[in-house]
Amino acid sequence: MKDKTQEVSKLFYIFTTLFTTCLLAANLFALKQFSVGPAHFTGALLVFPISYIINDVVAEVWGFRRARKLIWMAFAMNFLFVMLGALVDVLPGSSGNDEAFHAIFGFAPRVALASFLAFLVGSFVNAMVISKMKVRSKGRHFTLRAIVSTVAGEACDSMIFFPIALAGIVPLNMMPSFVLWQVGLKTLYELIILPITVRVVRMVKRREGVDVYDTGIRYRLFK
Repeated sequence: MKDKTQEVSKLFYIFTTLFTTCLLAANLFALKQFSVGPAHFTGALLVFPISYIINDVVAEVWGFRRARKLIWMAFAMNFLFVMLGALVDVLPGSSGNDEAFHAIFGFAPRVALASFLAFLVGSFVNAMVISKMKVRSKGRHFTLRAIVSTVAGEACDSMIFFPIALAGIVPLNMMPSFVLWQVGLKTLYELIILPITVRVVRMVKRREGVDVYDTGIRYRLFK
């Protein structure tokens, strides 16, 4: 019998494209800042949680190893995007818009490093939690593991990104507030869109004929 878990389906291609697009967009949207009451956010808040939802769907349907491919592919494309932007940024300009371009693509090395590390750790934690909880619950309670995995992944992401990217810029005593607000609002985002996520998971499982349980696998970052 043909092993469908080893095939690369059209739906997986679509999810990979969406996942990568959200990650690239988050880099740019992070430049837009806005406030809601006493809390301050960036535009990335509107798009970045979608990547965690896609991660949930892929890990739930195809398992951790397929989610690992998704994460590394998006990471590679994001790294390429940042490196190309930095390369173009150092070229001598002639149209007088160097400052505007630099504001968008002149990523500070520390911020880029923080973003890369936070994304990798948060995404892998998210996928691993989904995978382990699915095995232990024997496939039940997807809603619970989607929420728990998001909280775990977003917490790791924020606890890595903010101290590295903003140390010396934002007072140390404000860091916990930044982390809690980010995790709380991104989790709320997931809760609001969760009914759609559940339907997408059911549709993909039915269409693909795949529902992977990661029994006995080793959770490695590399194959």
